Amino acid sequence: MPKNKKLTKRLIVIVVLIIVAVVCLMPTGYYIEGAGTAENTSQYVKVDGKHDHQKGHFMLTTVGVRGPVTPLQLLLSKTQPFTEIESRDELMGNEDTEAYEQIQKYYMDSSINAAVEAAYKKADKAYHTKYLGVYVMSMLDNSTFKDDLAVGDTITAIDHHQFKNANAFVKYVQGLKVGQKVTVSYDHGQKHQTATHRLIKLPGTHHPGLGITLTDHSKIETDIPVKIDAGDIGGPSAGLMFTLQVYNQLTKQNLQKGRKIAGTGTMAADGTVGAIGGIDKKVLVASQEGATVFFAPNDPVTKAILKVDPDYQNNYTIAKNAAKKIHTKMKIVPVKTLDDALTIENSLKR
Repeated sequence: MPKNKKLTKRLIVIVVLIIVAVVCLMPTGYYIEGAGTAENTSQYVKVDGKHDHQKGHFMLTTVGVRGPVTPLQLLLSKTQPFTEIESRDELMGNEDTEAYEQIQKYYMDSSINAAVEAAYKKADKAYHTKYLGVYVMSMLDNSTFKDDLAVGDTITAIDHHQFKNANAFVKYVQGLKVGQKVTVSYDHGQKHQTATHRLIKLPGTHHPGLGITLTDHSKIETDIPVKIDAGDIGGPSAGLMFTLQVYNQLTKQNLQKGRKIAGTGTMAADGTVGAIGGIDKKVLVASQEGATVFFAPNDPVTKAILKVDPDYQNNYTIAKNAAKKIHTKMKIVPVKTLDDALTIENSLKR
């Protein structure tokens, strides 16, 4: 074979290998959101120092996120049910990875608080709320505290003044002057620290501020000890299932009766169940893991919502459609409140 033909062949092989490498290995900047896991909640919950060892169990469900993925992974995702492709901005907004993870941790911590409060209130067991401080949700670029404070920190005091809620914190700061120096005490991880800087003028106002978005950070404390350690799971959507698990152990009712009962939904302290994202993916993984019952938030579809989005479907409707698509025998049960979920036997007759 002529020398130039051999060279041409080698070049073609090299180009093909480069293309294959790009398709298989080079990240695109996109993420794949699909079915995650369905996990026994008892492994995360201890009430009075004990896990629940009754037959059957409640299952929290998650959405799985992979990325940045390669072009090949993007193509393969098209063959999987209920998968979505999202850019980094769509997934995390303007936050970096660390800040995004801290916010997800805050949502989980708040969800656990609400779950414990709702369960103890329903079981008529003693509890009280301990206020920890102000949780930093985000920071302005021009904040003078940006090199000290970080998303996820808890501010416990300003100039040694402590507060019982975020509103009192804001009111105090607004009584100061733009440019005035203040000393902030805060918890960063396990460390207690302080920082002193000047207040800035908040955008669009004449009010002074630290340049942070904030919310209350509190913890529910109970006479009967309870511990929920969700590990690496973030977000608020396990609230309902954690509430059921805690209530079940407090009252020793054996609500699951040998069944695998999965579900999802946020939990408010008053027992209201809220909507979440990715419920079709959670139906899929719950069915794959052998659940026979799935609790789906039945959030109200109001005229105001339909005016903005005429095609809006609530969690329960999406879950029902997903169950039909995968031909599962798992029963999809609509829940608006904790009481709806607790009347399991009546729910299964619907």
